[in-house]
Amino acid sequence: MPSIFDLFRKISNTEQRGRIEYILAGLGNPGDKYANTRHNCGFIAIDRIAELHGARICYSKFDALTCEAEFSGKRVLMMKPMTYMNLSGNAVGKAASFYKIPPEHVIVLSDDINLAPGRMRIRKSGSPGGHNGLESIIEMLDSEAFPRIRIGIGQKPEGYDLKDWVLGKLSPEDVEKIEKIAVCCDEAVGMIIEGRADEAMGKFNGMSF
Repeated sequence: MPSIFDLFRKISNTEQRGRIEYILAGLGNPGDKYANTRHNCGFIAIDRIAELHGARICYSKFDALTCEAEFSGKRVLMMKPMTYMNLSGNAVGKAASFYKIPPEHVIVLSDDINLAPGRMRIRKSGSPGGHNGLESIIEMLDSEAFPRIRIGIGQKPEGYDLKDWVLGKLSPEDVEKIEKIAVCCDEAVGMIIEGRADEAMGKFNGMSF
């Protein structure tokens, strides 16, 4: 049983770290079956970002795997919803409600079939654009006003079913591109938190790997 001194030390350490002010969510589907699929590029990117911060997203909370990191002096909850893509908003909504995070402080990483592999696009708000994970988050937050970074997976080839395309495996070359994009995402997240989203958009939206 912890002593009263242990409890005070724990409270003190929490206060020193500061409270959670932002959420960074990478979208995907849980399980080995979906590892390195196109729809899971949000998972790939956020794992790489966590690695850059010396962290690992492995703590189960809010129906997600989570960890905490610091971006631009702010404490950020990084999360990978374990609810499957179509219900991503359940996990993000629970975390946002618990920490009283406004939609403007929720940053989402997701795949985008309208962008070529090696491209990324930052938007400060907007419609889901046919993406079920973003649609779920919009529904649970009751707002479209959250920043998102969309990572290109390319349009489906003619004759392909869309579901088969997004759940298909990424090539090793495309995985490498996503991991390079993740380094840019890490910088972009810091800029968004600093109120420099327009600058981030100008810097990264035309970039290609």
